[in-house]
Amino acid sequence: MPGPQPRVRPVSMEFRYGTSFGQQPPDAYERLILDAILGDATLFIRRDEVEGSWRYIDRLIEVWNDDPRELPTYAAGSWGPDQAAALLRGDGRRWRRL
Repeated sequence: MPGPQPRVRPVSMEFRYGTSFGQQPPDAYERLILDAILGDATLFIRRDEVEGSWRYIDRLIEVWNDDPRELPTYAAGSWGPDQAAALLRGDGRRWRRL
């Protein structure tokens, strides 16, 4: 049974959490908070990974801020900006439309 003190017991293969354990499963955030309280870092990334990710993102933001060109925009559900198709055409390719 899940929780701070796991207990193992057989269950039928037609598994329904509420029927098997007599309660509804915790939502994802409840489980995540419990893991944090218990010190289980399995579902969390390490500090060096977070810092590395921010270094990467910060560099992108710096480049975008230093570049006077605007990023191309496009309507939701469309095939993207015209510049995307032009980029592919430059290599003799094209988007495959299904």
